[in-house]
Amino acid sequence: MPVAKRIIPCLDVNKGRVVKGINFKELKDAGNPVILAKRYSEEGADELVFLDITAAEEHREIMKNIVKKVASVINIPFTVGGGIKKLEDARNILLSGADRVSINTAAVINPGLIQELMSIFGRQCIVVALDVSRNYGKGGKNIFSKDGKKYWFEIKTYGGKKSTLIDAIEWAKKVERLGAGEILLTSIDTDGTENGYDIELLNAICNRINIPVIASGGCGSKKDILKVFEKTQVDAALAASLFHFKKASLSEVKEYLYKNNILIRL
Repeated sequence: MPVAKRIIPCLDVNKGRVVKGINFKELKDAGNPVILAKRYSEEGADELVFLDITAAEEHREIMKNIVKKVASVINIPFTVGGGIKKLEDARNILLSGADRVSINTAAVINPGLIQELMSIFGRQCIVVALDVSRNYGKGGKNIFSKDGKKYWFEIKTYGGKKSTLIDAIEWAKKVERLGAGEILLTSIDTDGTENGYDIELLNAICNRINIPVIASGGCGSKKDILKVFEKTQVDAALAASLFHFKKASLSEVKEYLYKNNILIRL
């Protein structure tokens, strides 16, 4: 049986407010996370992702009080990430109402954390987020070429600010081996541009792993979501600006996908 594709609004939270930027920069206010979460749940979102985007960089815990408030107004699966560094952090987030935790920087620093969390909470609770950008310098195991330029896909940490020189494809394969249940794959190159998802990056990862992938970064229209489902094997599409700034509603997106023969929950 084929599995229905999922549509997931994303709340990038900074100092208690939802924000949206371009290429992880130039953040602008997009609203109250609790109000937006309630709206998306009522409109038919399949899941919700909440990312405290500066927690890792500021070396602090995630804002559990906001997580609790969001969890109290929704009735859909809820993934929370940002600043989760150890088992206790993950447990606190799950006890605050999250269904799954997302780890990113901490997983790169300590890959064993993935295995530890999986063994305690189960694979289905563990999402590993990959923030990725093209690197046109040397390094990387998997080399791509376009317009005569060679590049590879590199993992970035601390909200896209720190280079790791880790090949994203190799890292995706490793996190799968360590017990990740799903990958949240964000292209820094397309983030906030609203020009569409990074199809090349998504295919590069999806074609080499067997766990579900959530596409993130670049959605600006219903057509972008249709294209990512038609051109890649992603299991879900994450969007922020499209919904925050009311360029399309969840029901409009789902009806559009249904009419274009994408299996979706209406």
